[in-house]
Amino acid sequence: EVQLVESGGGSVQAGGSLRLSCVVSGYFKESYCLAWFRQPPGKEREAVAILDSEAVVDYAESAMGRFTISQDNANNILHLQMNNLKIEDSAMNYCAAEGYGGSCRVGLQLQYEGQGTQVTVSS
Repeated sequence: EVQLVESGGGSVQAGGSLRLSCVVSGYFKESYCLAWFRQPPGKEREAVAILDSEAVVDYAESAMGRFTISQDNANNILHLQMNNLKIEDSAMNYCAAEGYGGSCRVGLQLQYEGQGTQVTVSS
């Protein structure tokens, strides 16, 4: 069974940075997708960024130029570096994963998901 545990959330002022991490454990196929989603308070869940087993990445428009998704293969950790944070980035952030042989495009719904880590951005 795949397990995902997020960390790195917190409170930061607008313009600041945070780095989210997600430890991925359990059996995985050779081809997979790893992604970050978020859910702002009172709003629907939205996709943020995704990468595949060949490190090809895709971002939501809101994340482009400010967020970077990456993977530490040696330690099975997925990261999301978030820079120039805005108040509207406040959300519960979740990592997600699934063994997948197709194209990993942002917004793809994945089978496994963690419990989330909260990001709060203030003015």
